[in-house]
Amino acid sequence: MNVRRNGAVENVGAPTEASRAPQSLCEVGVALAGLSAVFLFEMLDNSILNVALPTIGRELSASTTALQWVTGVYAVVFGGLMLALGALADRVGRRKIMLVGLVLLGVASLATAFVTTAEQLIAIRAAMGVAAAMTTPGSLALAFRLFDEDGLRVRATTLISTVGLVGLGIGPTVGGFVLAFAPWQVLLLVNVPIAALAFIGIRRGIPADKADDLHRDPIDGAGALLGTATIVLALVAPTLFVHAGTASPLPWLTTAAAVAMAVLFVVCERSARYPLLDLKLVARPLVSSGLAFKAAAGLATAGLGYLVTLQLQLDWGWTPAEAAMGMLPQVVVLIAGGALIGPLVMRVGLDKAAWLSAGAVVCGLAVYGLLGRFGYVWVAIALVLVAAGMRVVGVVAGTNVMRGLPANRTTVGAALVDTASEVTTAIGIAVSGTILAALFTGDLATSSWSTYQTTEFREAVTWAGLALTVLAAALVGWGITRR
Repeated sequence: MNVRRNGAVENVGAPTEASRAPQSLCEVGVALAGLSAVFLFEMLDNSILNVALPTIGRELSASTTALQWVTGVYAVVFGGLMLALGALADRVGRRKIMLVGLVLLGVASLATAFVTTAEQLIAIRAAMGVAAAMTTPGSLALAFRLFDEDGLRVRATTLISTVGLVGLGIGPTVGGFVLAFAPWQVLLLVNVPIAALAFIGIRRGIPADKADDLHRDPIDGAGALLGTATIVLALVAPTLFVHAGTASPLPWLTTAAAVAMAVLFVVCERSARYPLLDLKLVARPLVSSGLAFKAAAGLATAGLGYLVTLQLQLDWGWTPAEAAMGMLPQVVVLIAGGALIGPLVMRVGLDKAAWLSAGAVVCGLAVYGLLGRFGYVWVAIALVLVAAGMRVVGVVAGTNVMRGLPANRTTVGAALVDTASEVTTAIGIAVSGTILAALFTGDLATSSWSTYQTTEFREAVTWAGLALTVLAAALVGWGITRR
């Protein structure tokens, strides 16, 4: 509305510069730098330490089981707490929870310099998992809330995810280079400057949450405990299938416990006055379809990566360095493919881009399952298709989930996206590993196979690829139906 004041006409209803939503990424460059640093440390922590496990084992006299937990405890704690901490952030403030998580990350990383036992390192990795659960979902939620326009939201999320994927891609290579002249602790101490950069960027670039954007429902303690137990058991069970085998009762009991906890969680949330996770929100079309597409991508990427790594080295006799080169098509597409996301979304829209990219994931798995044994060209095509689909899904599906939720539930929604990916990543590896263990006789890692064992391995890889294709296709089909 225009009014005359002191002889001048002013537009009273127009938003001020301070309240105006940003119209470009440059306007919020400091905030995006901080959010990108958050995603970078998560991706680095998922990959950079693996190359140092032999060194850690020797210096800390760690057992094989202890070394598995050095890497595994991070994923279990991270995945298990995301939902509960995401719901907490929607109540007390996303920015506040993220800043506390970054301080915890810096302190835990500094403590690495004083580690003398494997148990101490496992405890530090668990603390890092807590920090990741406090910060990672918030990075997507805060990036989404910076803008009012979907195109800018997609570009911001693409930028943040690209930085993280660069860390995931170069993590093992950088880690190997660092170990040539520095102690392994440096690989975790690098989190300290990254956490400091993220803290400064978020503290300066993102305003505190407004009270109107939060909700004050009481914390659902029972739902938080049951939800965390469900996710932790769901993440541990696939690992047990791979390591203990299907003949052992332990993985089956763990799976049964996960199912029981999931049922109790649903019953609790349906009857709770203030549920941790309102299941009606999950049933919204944009939310349920986005989660299904994201889950399919996580399943495919993890399962395919596991199978191809074994195939290149154990069946085709490639060296580890050659196998790393063989995975390059996937790495290149994951990093460089971000440039295609914006144009694709502009051309076909968010909804269609989501199911087209999820369909590419299924096609890639099908190519590998049907033709992967006939030469590297087919393997490379499968890697490119899955990576391209995953690259788009990672941005578009998450954005769609945010679009489908109320403003005061965005962090728990982001936590759902990450949890779906974490759980199906574990399932993808478990399905592949279990089929290999069931169809291959003898020691998989032996230096020489008989002709019969080679045939068994190739059949197992084919069946594992097809099983992943069916599972991913079911998730994508459900997502398209829900959309």
